[in-house]
Amino acid sequence: MAASARASARVSSPSESSVSHDAEQLALQLCDDIGNLQSMQRAYACLEKLIVQQEVNDAQELYPSRAELAALVGVVNDELQRRIDTAEATAQSLRHGLGKSGTP
Repeated sequence: MAASARASARVSSPSESSVSHDAEQLALQLCDDIGNLQSMQRAYACLEKLIVQQEVNDAQELYPSRAELAALVGVVNDELQRRIDTAEATAQSLRHGLGKSGTP
């Protein structure tokens, strides 16, 4: 009985380390996602400054900052790259599918 308890404890250890690793990966992903959201917010702030008529005399409030413009361009580039990657993956899947259907 004690041997089976030790065996199950050993079996649960890899599972626990796997859960720990998964949690660590999720935490890293969460940090990345928060960074992406902050970039997105700066991009929207930039767009807002470009679109919304401002009633202030402070030039810093009126014009988007370099960081906001960089965030806007970065968000647009990231989305463009995501769409290019999706199109490439679709094209590869199509070629793979056509290649398989052509062989007897």
